[in-house]
Amino acid sequence: MKAWDTEGASNRPRLALATAPAPTDEELCQAFLGGDEAAFGTLVERYRTLVFSLVRRFAPRPEDAADLAQQAFLRALEASERVFSRWTLASPTPFRSWLVRISLNLAKNHARQGQRWRPALLTEVEDAATDPHESAQESLERQERERHIRAAVLALPRRQREVLTLRVDGGLPFKDIAETLGITENNAKVQFHHAVKRLKAEMTGPLEEERG
Repeated sequence: MKAWDTEGASNRPRLALATAPAPTDEELCQAFLGGDEAAFGTLVERYRTLVFSLVRRFAPRPEDAADLAQQAFLRALEASERVFSRWTLASPTPFRSWLVRISLNLAKNHARQGQRWRPALLTEVEDAATDPHESAQESLERQERERHIRAAVLALPRRQREVLTLRVDGGLPFKDIAETLGITENNAKVQFHHAVKRLKAEMTGPLEEERG
């Protein structure tokens, strides 16, 4: 059997594989309008995590959040042809802000109907696994801290809660937050600043009591 000529193979010229850039939101929206149904699927994959993160803060269970996220994309799909037709490649497509607005409104309605609102801050506390070596006293103290955090976020004014959710969970820049909520960018920054300041003040008391 003839041996493989590795030396000759290594000396052959290699073709550089150019990676095509990912299509922009504008291009995907226009492609969908042109009949490419897969383009909307690409948009769903691109923003699936963002939408789930946003609605999760308003849903008590992961399965509720998954259902809300699906509803958000379905509503976007139903309105897509009408809305996309107003957008052109000549101007930035506000798809992300539009989708976030749909998701936020849907989640707020869900929370309002169920009289529930899951706080949008300190996810690591919400999702942290219980330490198997945690004593009964430590467990009680941790649960009390978590309860106080939830109460503090719930006590925030509505606009501050919304800005906090979009900034912390959605990771949106203040410009997008402003567009989503219909406020100025400066107002979004002010609302976020007040929310964080108020939460810090609320949490200072319990921490000092524990140290005492």
